[in-house]
Amino acid sequence: MSCTTCSSTINGIPKGCGNNGECSSGNCGKLTVFDWLANMELPQGQEKFDVVEIRFKNGRKNFYRNTKKLPLCMGDIVAVETSPGHDIGTVSLTGELVKVQMRKKNVLVDAPDLPQIYRKASQKDIDVWKAARDKEAEVQRKSRLIISRLGLKMKLSDVEFQGDGNKAIFYYTADERVDFRQLIRELAGTFSIRVEMKQVGLRQEASRLGGIGSCGRELCCSTWLTDFRSVSTTAARYQQLSLNPLKLAGQCGKLKCCLNYELDSYMDALKKFPNQYTTLKTAKGIAIFQKMDIFKGLIWYAYKDSPVQWHRLTVEQTNEIIAMNKENKKPDNLEDYSLELELGDDSIIKTEDLIEQNSLSRFDKPKKRKKRRKNRKSRNRNNNTQNRAKK
Repeated sequence: MSCTTCSSTINGIPKGCGNNGECSSGNCGKLTVFDWLANMELPQGQEKFDVVEIRFKNGRKNFYRNTKKLPLCMGDIVAVETSPGHDIGTVSLTGELVKVQMRKKNVLVDAPDLPQIYRKASQKDIDVWKAARDKEAEVQRKSRLIISRLGLKMKLSDVEFQGDGNKAIFYYTADERVDFRQLIRELAGTFSIRVEMKQVGLRQEASRLGGIGSCGRELCCSTWLTDFRSVSTTAARYQQLSLNPLKLAGQCGKLKCCLNYELDSYMDALKKFPNQYTTLKTAKGIAIFQKMDIFKGLIWYAYKDSPVQWHRLTVEQTNEIIAMNKENKKPDNLEDYSLELELGDDSIIKTEDLIEQNSLSRFDKPKKRKKRRKNRKSRNRNNNTQNRAKK
């Protein structure tokens, strides 16, 4: 979903968000949900589900009960119940899909303590809400000065004002326990508001602030990723990636969430492969694992006596040799099993072409054609001068 200010011009140049992420059409598509049940009618006698999902700043969502049975649809700006006062949010989901989201977040469908929706936001409510949002940058700057003056070991990442402007949530990250009682007193006295301190993790901070990843796209956590699953270094090992923390870590300093995306495919492919610590026993000697190509199904082994010379085997051949070793049988050597490359193999030519295309120094090589032309010109000049001298 997008609004007119987020669209492109006639020439295809994006206009950019003129509403700065506050448009009522879905917050520029950030963490939006497609309601595929919107055009389906409910069975006769069944009432519409009275719980609505409301989205606030930076993708924060909560569930509210529509006790007054207001006709709400996605994108409507509403005033909801908070403690104290009221807050302004945007309707992100209605209908039967809200039940699915509540089950995912372990919220009871018939929970009696759900807050309620007061009304659709009036123009006065929206004006007060925007005025409070405009203060956030300046409040955040002054709050950081207060934190540095008090010497607290914490980082203030974001400030979110309530819709009525009477309360603000200060999001921070800290490695140790922080005593911010004095900080709350100074913040409340300086800005004349109610203060709520909320500690978030490094990944939650990155999702709130957003950014561009190493892939060139916007961060997954700030666009569509709603839950943060644990990522371990074993995911990188299964995918044969180098354990370089500079390449595996994201902007949050933790391992990238995308390491889990293709992990299941690698795990399924690795079921056929033998253990890397299993050695192959032959009459010529014992062979040790060197490397593997998971999706091509190839494994390289080398003898202990000659580790420089590698022998390429398929997974089936390797499992066959391991089965022979379990029966106390040994093949003569690996050379009989290894795959020898033929001169006319197309894969060799394609690999060389790719290497030539991806070489950064390919533009530095001198062009032979130009040299030949220069040599021909010089030869013609010499021949002409010799002919003139003879005449």
